[in-house]
Amino acid sequence: MSKTTIQDILPLIQMPSRYLGSEVNRIKKSWEKTHLHMALAFPDLYEIACSHFGIQILYEMLNARHDILAERVFSPAVDMEKQLREKKMPLCSLESETPVKKFDIVGFSLLYELNYTNMVNMLDLSGIVFFSRQRGDEDPFIIAGGPCTCNPEPVAEFFDAIVVGDGEAVIYEITDAWKAWRESENRERNDLLQRWSRIKGVYVPSFFDIRDEADGSRRSIPKNASYQYVERAVVSDLNDAPFPTSPIIPFGRPVHDRLRMEIARGCTRGCRFCQAGMIYRPVRERQPEAIVDSVGRSLEETGYEDLSLLSLSTGDYSCIAPLLKTIMDYGQNDRVAVSLPSLRAGSLTPELMGLIKKVRKTGFTIAPEAGSQRLRDVINKNISESDILETVENAFSLGWKIIKLYFMIGLPTERQEDIEAIVALVKRLKSETKKKSRSGKINVSVATFVPKPHTPFQWEPQIDLETALYRINWLKSHLKMAGVQVKWQDPRVSMVEGVWARGDRRLNRVLINAWKKGCRFDGWTDFFDYDRWMVVFKESGINPIHFTQGWSEPDTALPWDHIHIGVERSFLWNENERAKDGNLTDDCRTGLCSGCGVCDFKSIQPVSYHDKENHFYTANQKEEVAGTETIFKYIINFRKMSTARFLGHLEMVKIFIRGLRREKIPLKYSKGYHPMPKVSFGDTLPMGMQSEDETLLVSLTEAMNPEELKVRISRQMPEGLDITGCTTGTGKETPNRGANQHYRVELKDGFFLQKELEWFVGQQSVTIERKSKKGKNIVVDLKRAVSDIGLVNRQEAFMILGTDNNLMVRPAHVMKTVFKLTDQQILKAIITKRKTNHV
Repeated sequence: MSKTTIQDILPLIQMPSRYLGSEVNRIKKSWEKTHLHMALAFPDLYEIACSHFGIQILYEMLNARHDILAERVFSPAVDMEKQLREKKMPLCSLESETPVKKFDIVGFSLLYELNYTNMVNMLDLSGIVFFSRQRGDEDPFIIAGGPCTCNPEPVAEFFDAIVVGDGEAVIYEITDAWKAWRESENRERNDLLQRWSRIKGVYVPSFFDIRDEADGSRRSIPKNASYQYVERAVVSDLNDAPFPTSPIIPFGRPVHDRLRMEIARGCTRGCRFCQAGMIYRPVRERQPEAIVDSVGRSLEETGYEDLSLLSLSTGDYSCIAPLLKTIMDYGQNDRVAVSLPSLRAGSLTPELMGLIKKVRKTGFTIAPEAGSQRLRDVINKNISESDILETVENAFSLGWKIIKLYFMIGLPTERQEDIEAIVALVKRLKSETKKKSRSGKINVSVATFVPKPHTPFQWEPQIDLETALYRINWLKSHLKMAGVQVKWQDPRVSMVEGVWARGDRRLNRVLINAWKKGCRFDGWTDFFDYDRWMVVFKESGINPIHFTQGWSEPDTALPWDHIHIGVERSFLWNENERAKDGNLTDDCRTGLCSGCGVCDFKSIQPVSYHDKENHFYTANQKEEVAGTETIFKYIINFRKMSTARFLGHLEMVKIFIRGLRREKIPLKYSKGYHPMPKVSFGDTLPMGMQSEDETLLVSLTEAMNPEELKVRISRQMPEGLDITGCTTGTGKETPNRGANQHYRVELKDGFFLQKELEWFVGQQSVTIERKSKKGKNIVVDLKRAVSDIGLVNRQEAFMILGTDNNLMVRPAHVMKTVFKLTDQQILKAIITKRKTNHV
């Protein structure tokens, strides 16, 4: 029997394009010609993983070295996992379909604690033993990075080494150390770990012992006097750090389906609840000229129509207005919409809003966090109710229809009146904004606060589940009003997250038990099972309250004490004390230094560009010429074969549009609120179907040579999409979707029976029910729709299909009705739509 391959599995699962690995801008190198092979692993679905910017950075950095090959591997969806286990196939990389276990290093990105079970599942699917101490010479080295590594203890024993801080600062040192170790006489695994431990920012868990303290806490004890703690790795200047200008363009619908540009790292606001605001200090802005240059090149390399400017607080970027003015020139000239996803009330000025809406209005979220000014002062949010009101009023005045407000419950010192203040604030916003926009809507999002390590609230207890549920239900009932929608995160999810956020090595074994019980994708509502988690904790001898109740003494040993992220423990405790009195701490970007301890003002210090605020702006906008615009139409012929058959129709539309944009083809756009390229396809092929000849009608604003257009589009297509022709059109050409279509159907194992075909031929009428686009059941007679049908051999049939009752008949309808095939058999069949007159 032939060996099962990934191609045999793809027809049987949903969203097979997740596993193709043939996206535009992906890098595929020779395994034999490279020395070090590294898999970049992300423990979540493709749609989440490919939206993670850190992987894009490391992917380009590693592959820039001629002797390093870096490929991606993401957590398979449940249906894919089932197929892999049934077929006994290992988890493989996307680019070359190489088993993960064959790589030299596997690097996990840990962004969210509730992805830990996915990490364990990926190791198991790869055939890699879980714990570092059990791995031998044939196993890869397993390392990790990401924000969760600021408390790595709950997963420490799974990893050979863990990067704390900015990955760009250490990735080459890690790979260089591996290559030196590989070429040395001592090839023991421990020798490489010794080399890695000497790199700033690299934590080797096996080099620390754990000691139980009398108060029930645990302290990490170094085995080597010269390796007492791990100091965070920091990129001191973002302008010196590599930045991907040709990021991979994902298939499907990624969470962030746009070009992302990191304009700054770190934050100076000092919100006491915010882990990112502490562990990414100091603020380091990217030079505005470098941002504009990168944006211009990246838009050309990707063809994206949306751009997001990223930082922890984008509106705080020193010269955000002139920067946005310059970037918006691309927006108006090339229909690129710009969004600022992380904005604070008060920083989103009418000027910025006016710039953003020039192409189209992108949504934005305002995060008051708390309803009362007292509680906002406790958390050092440094915004007032008038700031919030003014920002929302300005947005609705400028034409926005939806504003999202983000609140937390369970913040330290919170009382019932603080919860009531959330309702009062929303009501006031709704009342005031009616004057600006009667149709305006406010979406309120509520989550339960989870105290995180390395923040002033790291000692605080997490709100108990009963109280959290009561407060969320109270908010839901009191925010029932027209124009207000409330969404909330399940506080049971937050409780489990809190255990893992402040846990210690006792949880390593718990994680395996949870995985064995079937825990997967615990951050997804559809998969999270609170009762199952409670069973896991009980059977593992763990009381969750031990990790969520907090600590009352400042000198209590914390699981992450040996991880030094730069902010001094004394500063964090002092901020905790100031919070109780509602004392505010200045923003160190504009006020006095808060003395957090991160900066030495030599190698590490804030980097900003206030001096450019008033003069950085170079207008290059094209003037639009008024008058009647001539439109030029072209018919593109293309083949959709091989792995491209696993692309859905909407995926294919995006591939063509972005390919045309990368080639700077002068596309004609529609008018209105959301301009779209005037592109239409002749047919909407079902997922999994191949075609030898499809058509695409493109409208341009300038005339082009058809052969040149064909060549330019061809070089932008992924594997399986081949441009076969291009001709000028009049615009009146409409593909005859009801015309007879010729198909070839192949099945590897053979399935056709002559008697079934003879039965069909002998019938006067064979009817099936189809649903119309409006959902109405309509009877279709296959005898009228099937013009011809026959067998070529046992593995291949042909059929010519048309319509009946104005509904098109597809091969799957005939295969199920005439040949009595099961859904599984139909999915496995390779169906090819032929060129007309081909049989």
